[in-house]
Amino acid sequence: MHETPAQRALTASTAALVVAVACVAMFLPPLVDHTVRSVLRTVLIGLALTAGLVLHWAYLAIAAHRLGRSVAGWLALSVLLWPVGSAAALMVLGGSCPEPEGALPAA
Repeated sequence: MHETPAQRALTASTAALVVAVACVAMFLPPLVDHTVRSVLRTVLIGLALTAGLVLHWAYLAIAAHRLGRSVAGWLALSVLLWPVGSAAALMVLGGSCPEPEGALPAA
């Protein structure tokens, strides 16, 4: 199936959000004891969290730009209301993506 450039950016943004949320989960009970037992593990999970968030926001901005939406508005929603705002932004922007050429219409 062919994806539009905006859909590819939203897919990458979703994957980065999943990584960031998984890293946050590593700092919640019952995983926190295992996570903070090693300084190296804590630092690596923190770096993965940072990279996941930055990539999520970058790809979300790219998708908003490709869809002709306000980049600042969608990023503000995603940053200020993270992670719920990020998920909402992905759903709303994903719903407004045009169908690729040659795609079958939805039932």
